[in-house]
Amino acid sequence: MTEPMVRAEQVHKAYGTVEVLKGIDLQVQRGEVFCLVGPSGSGKSTFLRCINHLEKINAGRLYVDGDLVGYTEKGGKLHELKDREVARKRRDIGMVFQRFNLFPHMTALENITEAPVKVKGRSKADARGQAMELLERVGLADKAQNYPSQLSGGQQQRVAIARALAMEPKLMLFDEPTSALDPELVGDVLDVMRQLAEDGMTMIVVTHEMGFAREVGDALVFMDGGVVVESGHPREVLTNPQHERTRAFLSKVL
Repeated sequence: MTEPMVRAEQVHKAYGTVEVLKGIDLQVQRGEVFCLVGPSGSGKSTFLRCINHLEKINAGRLYVDGDLVGYTEKGGKLHELKDREVARKRRDIGMVFQRFNLFPHMTALENITEAPVKVKGRSKADARGQAMELLERVGLADKAQNYPSQLSGGQQQRVAIARALAMEPKLMLFDEPTSALDPELVGDVLDVMRQLAEDGMTMIVVTHEMGFAREVGDALVFMDGGVVVESGHPREVLTNPQHERTRAFLSKVL
């Protein structure tokens, strides 16, 4: 298919009088690792949350896999989808947050099997088998019966990634997945993300890990003040930024 996995057309988002996104235009191709970088408050995380309709946009169009996000269009007018339909479409989009958001009263295995059983109607045995495969994939097969409080931050984040993958998403969103981790724990999480990229998963990653963006990313967008300032291949943007604002930002983080 030639249709991009994500297409944003003049996406605007405001909270009251504060305009956070001021007309975002971008495309994310299938199988692409798309990195969003920029200072805090630039709108990166807000845009990510708009992609799965955790935040409603105020203007523009946002498409995932060719379908409007959160709305249907009739006669040139947008009509918001019912919550049930939004939730159904959201199943195809995995999201990993800064904070791991695991259920504290459930083991790693139970955290991963919960949604496939409750939402997708899979049998417990089937979901358990898949969960063990995913724990193996993220290097935590020996932690299946551990509770979140018994895991390091990096291990919890890897369980969170496995939980998102259990829903077999077509798109994965990562909102600064390593920013809450101790530096020595970052590498294990990035290794899992590298493997996902090698497997062809379409990923949008809000990150401050410029090394990861340079090494793994296929496209990079620098955002500031709710707009796309500069975009291109990560190596090009990071080594030869064209915009003064990009240069000023990178001089502080590289």
